[in-house]
Parts: sequence; C-alpha cells; structure tokens
Amino acid sequence: MELKVLDKSGKETNKVVTLDESIFGIEPSEHTLYLEIKQFLANQRQGTHKSKERSEIKGSTKKIKKQKGTGTARAGDIKNPLFKGGGRVFGPRPRNYSFKLNKAQKKVAKRSALSQKVKDNAIRIVEEVSFDAPKTKDFNEILDNLNLSSKKSLFVLGNQNNNLYLSSRNLQAVKVVNFSELTSYDIMNASELVLFESSVDKIQENLKK
Repeated sequence: MELKVLDKSGKETNKVVTLDESIFGIEPSEHTLYLEIKQFLANQRQGTHKSKERSEIKGSTKKIKKQKGTGTARAGDIKNPLFKGGGRVFGPRPRNYSFKLNKAQKKVAKRSALSQKVKDNAIRIVEEVSFDAPKTKDFNEILDNLNLSSKKSLFVLGNQNNNLYLSSRNLQAVKVVNFSELTSYDIMNASELVLFESSVDKIQENLKK
C-alpha cells in the first residue's frame, strides 16, 4: 500500500511511502481495540473517591431514644445512615482500576486502529517540518493548508521536535506525540491522523510481529 507524501503547504510531492499491509491493512479487531482503550482510560483514573461510613463519622454513640414504646422505628446512635449527617451505606472506597493487557494484544490493537484510519481514508503522510522557534501561527498555517482547522487531529513525530510540539500546545483540537507515545486511544480519538515521514518506519518497526 502506497501513500503520497505531502509538503507543509498540503501539496503532493514526488515522494511515496510504502505502508506495511500487516500493520496498516489488517481487518481491525474491535474487541482487542476496545480492551486497549478501556485499559488506557482505566489507568487514567485516580481511584481516590471516598465517603465516610458509619464508623468514621464523628458523633455521640449514645442511643438517641428508647427501644420500644415510641411508635416509631427503633434507632441507635446519631451516626445511623438513615439520619441526616450519618454515615453512608456501602460508600465508595479508594481502589485501583488498572488491569493488565499483554504486549501482543496491545500491538494488535494499534494495528487495528491504524488499519481503521486507512479504511476511513483519514491518514496522511507529511514531510518533515521544522520551526526556528515555537510559533502557534506557523502551526495554524499548516493546519489550514491540510484542511484540518475544523477537525480533531493527531500528529505523530519520528524525532524529537520541541518547537513543533510547543507551537501546537495551545490548540485544543490538536495533539502532537512522539511515535513511542502513540496509543490506540489517541488514534481513534482523532478525526485525522497525520504521520510525519520519519515516523512511518519507526511505527512499523515497533509493531512488527
């Protein structure tokens, strides 16, 4: 599978990049993709939610009324969960939401996500871009040239490029990541995937069987 390389003005160049069919051309595994995205989101959760239960509420332990003869339900102390200000019954406790997913499954998930983008015709290869200094205006020009101003896009770098990264940081609908930080969640969360030329070989090397 071959894709033409675009320059920063959005025009096709004479260069062509060959995409590995075993990475960009497989039948996407929806379940594996679901598991990888679920794991990614679960790992983002702090799990620090906590509410006070009956034993943790400050208050008197004195029985507030006699057991019988009041005509109402029996009650113990003021910390009873049925009373205002009482402890919560089976409230949330701190917990770890993360779970394991083996490396082979993660690779299949990333291949599935990349293949889905190819199927949707939502992947572009762009030649290397370098800025002399961080400038959001210059990055916005690239977005305009690629018709990505109104779309959520993910740019994948092959090499460290701090000026390009810093130029995109203030833009809400744009995310720039290094090839080693690429996740299935980021790929599927973006409407358009933009791979810089140097990132293609490195992604393919990472995801080979």
